[in-house]
Amino acid sequence: MDKFVIRKTKSEGTEKKCRSNKAKGPAGQATLHSLRRVVVLEEIKRWKCVLEFPHQTKDNLLEALTELRKKIPSEEVILSTKIGEAVHNLQAHNDKEVAGLAQEVHTQWDTFIKENRCKPTIEVRSDAVTEKLRTNARRLFYEALQGEDDRSLAECIEREIFHETNRLINVRYRRTVRALVFALKHKPEIGSQLKDGSVTLNELVRRHKK
Repeated sequence: MDKFVIRKTKSEGTEKKCRSNKAKGPAGQATLHSLRRVVVLEEIKRWKCVLEFPHQTKDNLLEALTELRKKIPSEEVILSTKIGEAVHNLQAHNDKEVAGLAQEVHTQWDTFIKENRCKPTIEVRSDAVTEKLRTNARRLFYEALQGEDDRSLAECIEREIFHETNRLINVRYRRTVRALVFALKHKPEIGSQLKDGSVTLNELVRRHKK
């Protein structure tokens, strides 16, 4: 079969590129999730929780917006998850750095979608079993918070736990859910601290992570 193979000598530019790639090693390789048009819906929804969470810290807002700047969600994802609305609202934030970064993300998405509306994105979703288990966890948090308007807070707590356990329903996830549900039930002041900003969501989850 070799006689049907046309072998071309590498150009100087190609050789340099190959040497550069070899020098990078495994750490320099792009992963599927690192590509801008590959969108993990769970991460988009978690970042939305971060952006909308009351009394959120500036550092957390900037971190979420910086991560969002690396991604280009489809128009459908932006509308269905309402992440576009969350980013848009932050353009009026009283901190100029947060407002400026939010405007940058919003403009970037708007421009890209207008120019590439027909190009598909790759969306990574959880399976049905995982979603069922996570929904049950959110219900437990909602019941523990004992407030009619706490569904959003319950969702944000669960999403932060899922993120801290590397998006896996494992032993650490289950133990952390149980520990936080117990704490919220028997120490109502924890829920109050979350709502008034005395403690941040990521601090609370890390404190109870098992």
